[in-house]
Amino acid sequence: MKKWAKWIVFALPVCLLAGLASLYVPFPRGRLSPAPVVSLRITDRNGVILREVLSDEGGRCRWVGLGDISPWLVKATLAAEDRDFYFHSGIQLPSVLRAFFQNIREGRVVSGASTISQQLVRNIYRGRRNLLSKLHETWLAVRLEHTLSKEEILEQYLNRISFGNQTLGIEAAGRLYFDKPASHLSLAESAFLAVLPRSPSSLNPYRNFEEVRRRQAGVLDRMQGLKLISGLERERAAAEKLNLLPAEERFRAPHFCDVVLAQIPSSDRRRLDAIRTSLDWRLQEKIETLLDEHIGALENKGISNGAVLVLDNLTGEILSLAGSRDFFSQENDGQVNGVLSLRQPGSALKPFTYALALEKGLTAASLLEDSETQVSTLEGYYSPRNFDRKYHGPVSLRNALACSYNVPAVRVLEALGPDLLYQRLKSLRFDSLKKGPGFYGVGLTLGNGEVSLLELGRAYACLSSGGLYRGERSILGLLPQGGRNGFVPTRAGATHRVFSPQVSYIITHILSDADARISAFGYNAPLDLPIMAAAKTGTSKDFRDNWTLGYSPRYTVGVWVGNFDGEPMHNVSGISGCGPLFHDVMLLLHGGDAGREFPRPDGVIRAPVCPTSGLRPSPQCPGQIEEIFIKGTEPKETCGFRHESVRAGVSTSLPARRPAAGLIVSSPRDGDVFKLDSVLRADYQTIKLKVSLPEGWDVREVEWWVNGERIGASRNPFTYPWTLKPGSYIIKARAQKGRETVESPAVKIHVLT
Repeated sequence: MKKWAKWIVFALPVCLLAGLASLYVPFPRGRLSPAPVVSLRITDRNGVILREVLSDEGGRCRWVGLGDISPWLVKATLAAEDRDFYFHSGIQLPSVLRAFFQNIREGRVVSGASTISQQLVRNIYRGRRNLLSKLHETWLAVRLEHTLSKEEILEQYLNRISFGNQTLGIEAAGRLYFDKPASHLSLAESAFLAVLPRSPSSLNPYRNFEEVRRRQAGVLDRMQGLKLISGLERERAAAEKLNLLPAEERFRAPHFCDVVLAQIPSSDRRRLDAIRTSLDWRLQEKIETLLDEHIGALENKGISNGAVLVLDNLTGEILSLAGSRDFFSQENDGQVNGVLSLRQPGSALKPFTYALALEKGLTAASLLEDSETQVSTLEGYYSPRNFDRKYHGPVSLRNALACSYNVPAVRVLEALGPDLLYQRLKSLRFDSLKKGPGFYGVGLTLGNGEVSLLELGRAYACLSSGGLYRGERSILGLLPQGGRNGFVPTRAGATHRVFSPQVSYIITHILSDADARISAFGYNAPLDLPIMAAAKTGTSKDFRDNWTLGYSPRYTVGVWVGNFDGEPMHNVSGISGCGPLFHDVMLLLHGGDAGREFPRPDGVIRAPVCPTSGLRPSPQCPGQIEEIFIKGTEPKETCGFRHESVRAGVSTSLPARRPAAGLIVSSPRDGDVFKLDSVLRADYQTIKLKVSLPEGWDVREVEWWVNGERIGASRNPFTYPWTLKPGSYIIKARAQKGRETVESPAVKIHVLT
C-alpha cells in the first residue's frame, strides 16, 4: 500500500471521530443573548407606549419566558413547524437526506426540511443560503441541542422568529395583531400566528388575511391529528372570529422621544428593555390638538408653527413637549424641535433684570423714567423705544414690568451692568448665550441673544419655586433587559438657589397682577385667567418670534409661535400670538380648579404708598394703594410731589385734592389718558370701572353713566368692565342710599388711537 493511501486510512477515522466530537462542543452562549433582537420601548409615566425603537435585527421584540407564552401557541407551533421536536436531536435524518438529494439535483437550496433547532440557528447566523451553509446549520443545530434543553430552545425560537411587519417574537406579534400578551392568546389566535413564520412577507395578515385564515385551518387539522386538541376544540377555534387590530405606527410625542433618546448612549440602549418617561400622553395628546387648532387660526397672520412646553414645578418633570404643529410636515419643517430651537426671546427676559434690581434695593413702587434716552453699544448709540412707540414718563417698577416697557428695562440694566444679568442667566442654565456680556450689552434684557423655550421654561419654573432652580427631568426609570425587579428609578437633578424667595415672590406678584398691565394689554386679555397665574409675553425684532411664559403654583407653561424659516409674522404680538394658546393650556391643566395662591414667604410685608410717587402717602396725595416690599425696603419718606397724571406721553397738571366724602370713582382717575394698541383685538382693550364707598353705606347696586348715558350696573365689589374706544369721556357713578340717589363727581378721561 502506498504511503499516501496509508495516511488516508489513518486520517479518515480520525476526522470522523473529530467530527463526531465537535457535535458536543457547546453552542456559543454569547449568540443566545436577547440584546440584538429586543427592541427598546419608550413609555409615558403611565405605561402608554410612545415609541418602540427597533432592535439591531430591525424589529420590535419583547423577550418573555416560555411560561409566559400560551400553551396553545406552543402546540400550534409544534404542529406547524416540527411535530417531532421532542424526539430528535436537532435534525431529522430522513428529511435531511431527501432535501440533500433534491438540492444536489437542482444545484441550489430548494428544500429545507428544517427543524425548529435549525430555524433558530438560521435566525442567529444570518447569511446567504447554499449547500455549505446548510451543512453548517445542521452541525450547529446538533450542538445547540447538546447545549440547551428543549424548553430553552423553544423559548429562544419563539422570541426570535419573525412574524412579519417588523415583529420579532410571539409577544410583539400578539400585541401587534391582537393587542394581547402572548400568555392570553386563544387557540384560534395561536394557530393563526403559527402560520406566519413560514413566509412573513407573503403571509402578511393585513394584505393576505384569507390565505392566512386558510392555513390556520390546516394547522388546526394537524393539531387534532396529533391529538394536541380535541375535535370540539378544533371546531370552536375554526368558528372563532378574529379581531385583527388595525396596522398603525406607534410614533407618539416624537420630539420628546428624541430628547429622551439623546440622553442615553447607543451602547447603553442595547441593555435596556424600556424607558419610563415623565410625559403624560393624555395631556400631550390634548395639547397637540390645541397647538394645531391655534396655529390653524393664525395662518392668515403668516404663522406656520408653534411649540408648547409644560413643566411640573414641584419636580421639574416634563409633562408635555410639543416641538412643532406637525412632526411629519416637510413644507413647514415639522421635524425641527421648537422647544430646543434658538430664537430671540424679546421681552421674556425682563423679569430677571427686575429681579436683580430688587436685590440691589429697588422696590415694586420705585419710579423709573420712561423717556427718550441714548444707550452706548458696540455698534454705537441707539435709542430704545417701547412697543407702542410712546414714552410714559415716570412709571413704577411694577407697571414697567407688567406693561413690558422697553425703555425702563434698558435704563435699569444700564445701571446694573449687563454682566450681572449675563452671569445670573448663566446660573439659570441659559447655555445658549455663548458670547460674553459685552457682545449683548443692555440689549440682553430686550432679548437680543438667542435662547430656547426649554431654557426659558426652566427659568420661569425657578421663579415659581421661590428662586430655587431645578433642572428638567424627562426620564423617571430604566428597565434593564431581563430585569425582574422592575424599573430602576433615575435620580432627580440637583437644585441650587438663584433668587431669594422674597425677590421671586415680588416678581411673581407683579406678573400675576392683571390691573398693573391694563395700560398695555387692557382687561380680559388672554393672560387674565380664573386661576392664580403669573405670565409674561415676548416679541422679537421684526415680529419673527412670539412667546408667552407663565406659571401657576403647580405648573410652568411655555409657548412659542412663529416660522422655522425665520419669516416674520404679520404684526402679531406675544399677547395675540401665543397668549390665547397659553390661556387654553393653563385652563386644561387646572380644569375647574382655581388653584391655590402663591405662598408669601417670610420677610415680605404690605405698606401703603402714593400711587404717583411710590412714597408714603401724604394728605395731599390723590388716594393711596398697597404695595408689597421686602421688609426694610418700604418707603420711609413722605410724598411731597406736585401731583400730575402722566399717561401715554400726555401730562395734565391736577390740583392736589382730598378724597371725596361720598361716592367716588376710584378708577380710572380724573385726567387719565389711555392709548389703544393697534395690534390687540378691540375686545381685549377693556378697563374696569371702580368706585369706593364710605364705611357703613348700605348700597346694593351702582349704576354707571358715560357721557350722560347709562351703560350698565354692578353689585359688590362694584366693578364694571368697559371697552375703550377713541374719544373723550365723562364717567359718573350713581347709587341708591336709602331713599336718596347719590352721584359721584365726574371723572374725565381721554382715549387715544
